[in-house]
Amino acid sequence: MLRRVSAIVLPTLVAVAIIAYMLYRVWDSLLITLEHIVLPFLFAAVIICVFAWFLRGVRYRAILQGLAIEEGVWFSTACIFVSQTANLIVPARLGDFVRMLILKHEDDATYSQGFSSIVVERIFDVLMIAVLGLLALPFVLNVPDWFVTVIVLPIVAGGAFFAFLLYSGRFNSENKYIGILLRVLEEVREASLHPRALAMLSGTSLLIWIVDVLVAVAVVAMFQETIPFAVIVLAIVIGNLVKAVPITPGGVGTYELALALTFEVSGTAAATATLIAVVDHLIKNMVTLVGGVLSIYYFGDWSVALMKKAFNKELEMEESFGSR
Repeated sequence: MLRRVSAIVLPTLVAVAIIAYMLYRVWDSLLITLEHIVLPFLFAAVIICVFAWFLRGVRYRAILQGLAIEEGVWFSTACIFVSQTANLIVPARLGDFVRMLILKHEDDATYSQGFSSIVVERIFDVLMIAVLGLLALPFVLNVPDWFVTVIVLPIVAGGAFFAFLLYSGRFNSENKYIGILLRVLEEVREASLHPRALAMLSGTSLLIWIVDVLVAVAVVAMFQETIPFAVIVLAIVIGNLVKAVPITPGGVGTYELALALTFEVSGTAAATATLIAVVDHLIKNMVTLVGGVLSIYYFGDWSVALMKKAFNKELEMEESFGSR
């Protein structure tokens, strides 16, 4: 019990400490900055953020269709909402596994199919935001060297993964765990590795991140700041790539820190950079939370019971991947 509580409490404390430090260092300027916000841009940011979620639902529906799971956009969007809401509570993106349980409950899908759908989504998420960052780099001056490393590394790793995926169908094994891995790779290949899927998943992923950038653009406008579009793109790219390392629940703290540092590199005042970073992530997390609660109503009480079961680690490996 103590270990489970620590697994949630410690990452949460890290997130709170990072946010508290960021606010503390610019506290004197915060109230002055807040007095000049333009509220209509806040509502615009929320609407854009909601639209991004439906785009994510469209993409996830396409991934599920690639795995022979036929569901509508409302279902696929609700799936992501519930799992991402869980990710705001538990560390290490364990909330993603709630999707496996939902797909099992609603479509009798295997857990490996559910896991494969998450793998496909994550690969295209990370790969395409890194591509977006690569496009923005030439337009931003004084970029720290580690920015380039953070952007190039996922592109190289993604290329290597797809190259391996092309040849993974030639392997077979009697070992149970290697067999599970090969099954997941086969499903990932079926869902993503043909021209139509590659074009659809790459295009929607790029569009999703551009819309995500537009949320930040609205937040910047809310504070009446003028920050070059390429800098905002780069900030969102670095923030999300850093957030992909699951140190804190929902990437809270690490995302804001990365965003603020990027804005400061471009010459934005520390107080404003901090506020933009905090408000941008707050809007995205609040929309996620509201969407998650509505999605739980959409699915029904059983979804809450499944989440408790997953978090209590009551699922066995054999049950999870062995059969339907």
